[in-house]
Amino acid sequence: MSSIFKTKPISTLIAETEGKQGLKKALGAFDLTLLGIGAVIGTGIFVLTGVAAANFSGPALILSFILSGLACIFAALCYAEFAALVPVAGSAYTYGYASLGEFWAWIIGWDLVLEYAVAISAVAIGWSGYAVSLLDSMGITLPKALTVAPSDGGFINLPAIIIIGLITWLLLTGVKETSRLNGIIVVIKVAVILLFIVLAVWHVKPVNWHPFMPFGFSGVAAGAATIFFAYLGFDAVSTAAEEVKNPQKDLPKGIIYSLLICTVLYIVVSGILTGVVKYTAYAHTSAPVAYALQQIGINWGSAIVAVGAICGITSVLLVMMFGQTRIFFAMSRDGLLPKFFGKVSEQRKVPVSSTLLVGIVTAVCAGFTPISIVAELANIGTLSAFIIVSIGVMVLRHKRPELHRPFKTPFVPVIPILAIISCGYLLISLNPITIIRFVVWLAIGLVLYFLYGRKNSTLNDQEKSA
Repeated sequence: MSSIFKTKPISTLIAETEGKQGLKKALGAFDLTLLGIGAVIGTGIFVLTGVAAANFSGPALILSFILSGLACIFAALCYAEFAALVPVAGSAYTYGYASLGEFWAWIIGWDLVLEYAVAISAVAIGWSGYAVSLLDSMGITLPKALTVAPSDGGFINLPAIIIIGLITWLLLTGVKETSRLNGIIVVIKVAVILLFIVLAVWHVKPVNWHPFMPFGFSGVAAGAATIFFAYLGFDAVSTAAEEVKNPQKDLPKGIIYSLLICTVLYIVVSGILTGVVKYTAYAHTSAPVAYALQQIGINWGSAIVAVGAICGITSVLLVMMFGQTRIFFAMSRDGLLPKFFGKVSEQRKVPVSSTLLVGIVTAVCAGFTPISIVAELANIGTLSAFIIVSIGVMVLRHKRPELHRPFKTPFVPVIPILAIISCGYLLISLNPITIIRFVVWLAIGLVLYFLYGRKNSTLNDQEKSA
């Protein structure tokens, strides 16, 4: 039984990236920062700000973003140490394999499979809503049967399926092409957000900030747990580790820079949103940024924000799907999932089978599942991953203090402990039914591991042949 806690040597993990089944190294620190911004700035700022303000935080939404941002910064410092030390695809799954052993690696990998799959589906559904609304404003009305899930009165969410199909095709063209398009989209959406700030800041009325904390601090915490979905993306930066030209220096920069930039933008935008319009008004809109500009009479700005929101959500979808394919790839290469999904295209150096699998599964989920079920599951998956990575940093510091760490998490064990406490607090603030669904998912994962993963693990095979 102790074999399931066997760790995979870091030297072995790195050696696997250098063979025919390794991925193409094409990214730098700037590319990684744009990937992070691409994944973080999107649904959170264009959709969830209104939901959290109206239902949980009120004007104290600023505090919710600060609370979530702090939890993420603590976790990001732990991620940065691992990313520089183990520049291998798979993110938290790989870090768990190197520090805590195969069993915990499987747990965190299975957790990440859920996190990314439901996040991709939720974001695609959000993209569909904005796209349908934009087409409607242009006089093109799509039938409800083709734009919402069956449980919401439709037949299929076709726009959500189409955008996932297009991004799957893009991911198959290669990592550099994907990064280039993401960079263009990021520039557009950041420009739109800055335009909103410049237009709206002059219309802030301090009276709208009273009462500042209408739902108490418990509301602030619940709001932080809800909008934590907005910060999912920085984890996706570390999934690109194997495709970075100078990972020891560039990965920590990409993770930390993107998170800091996004946190500042979130805080500024949430403050302006609740200052321009009373927080209660956002209860009836899924496009709070555009709605705020409409309320102050800047309709042309509202239209531009709608276009920026579609761009923003598109880049989130792009980076999320990129991250999911790399996690599947890493788990398959280790034998914990069928080897077929670990194969890499010789020409493009991308994991074709994993990309197609992710595209098909998430398209089906987005086409037939309501967004209410999928969004919170992404949050609990991320929080769990952050907690395990933070524990992994402390464990590896104790087990392997002699390892050369190009980037060191400062003040260990204080920072990892703060990450565990803050993420744990947000986790228990989630809806109890979400926690139950997550436990059921983990139970299914354990059955799969003991029936398939443990028997087919490459680490297990190496030990038998040694």
